[in-house]
Amino acid sequence: MDRFDAMQAFARVVEAGSFTKAAETLHMSKTSVTQLVQQLEARLRVKLLNRTTRKVNVTADGAAYYERVVRLLADMDDAETSLSSASALPRGRLRVDVPSPLARMILVPALPAFHAHYPDIQIDMGVSDRMVDVIGENVDCVVRGGELTDQSLMARRVADLQLGVYAAPGYLERAGTPAHPRELEDTHHRIVGFLWSRSGKAFPYAMHSDSDGERIEVQGRHVFSVDDGNAYLAAGLAGLGILWLPDYMSKAHLARGELVPLFEGWRLDPMPMYVAFPPNRHVSAKLRVFIDWIVELMAQHAPVVVRRDA
Repeated sequence: MDRFDAMQAFARVVEAGSFTKAAETLHMSKTSVTQLVQQLEARLRVKLLNRTTRKVNVTADGAAYYERVVRLLADMDDAETSLSSASALPRGRLRVDVPSPLARMILVPALPAFHAHYPDIQIDMGVSDRMVDVIGENVDCVVRGGELTDQSLMARRVADLQLGVYAAPGYLERAGTPAHPRELEDTHHRIVGFLWSRSGKAFPYAMHSDSDGERIEVQGRHVFSVDDGNAYLAAGLAGLGILWLPDYMSKAHLARGELVPLFEGWRLDPMPMYVAFPPNRHVSAKLRVFIDWIVELMAQHAPVVVRRDA
């Protein structure tokens, strides 16, 4: 038994939840994958998986072993790609998680160019706006907007998202066009609520007046809240309420007349965007080139604002 192949087969079965699916991704027969896992269990004298006709579940011992195995496999991959001959062309698997609008509008359309440069990097991308346990879920990195709350992670600031306030023409026809942000607290106006994964609640937006420096926080009223960026945008386009959006999300819809900007002369502080990754290992070549790609890509859409001390 090749222990490396056996550990790789076991890890893939856990992730796929199926011997058949694991065999497909490993380009092996189901019989070979099954035999490798059985040989691994025999060597360890521990049952790693519970098998039924419909599903494969990891045992408690198997779950603990899986966490060690995936780190070992990652370290072995890092060791190989750190060699001078291999680092010229990074390879291996990257597990990343990114916000859904960023994936749809920026990252996924640009991936063909990335893979043209790095054809041997396999990207498994989770697309969500939820809070991901980077270490517990064995994710190589996450891309997130807003200040980071988990100080245990390493992070690189990759963008500053410029924000604006918008509404669909149909909404403004029904509710009228507000002239001042305070009007959003009136009973006849509605916002689309965004439920942040950190708290499960919407939070007020701070706005600043360019003319007199007035600063207010707007909470607004809503009849619909959502925790996904694509659904949030769709709700605003449908006229369910007023939106706060990064420029990259609003640009195309403004050009088509599907959104109208509100409150000229008022601004919101830019939202920082970070790539965060576990602190317990060095940055592999494949992760380094992925992060550099994100930085280069976001510089075209939302470059980091250089702040100079007065």
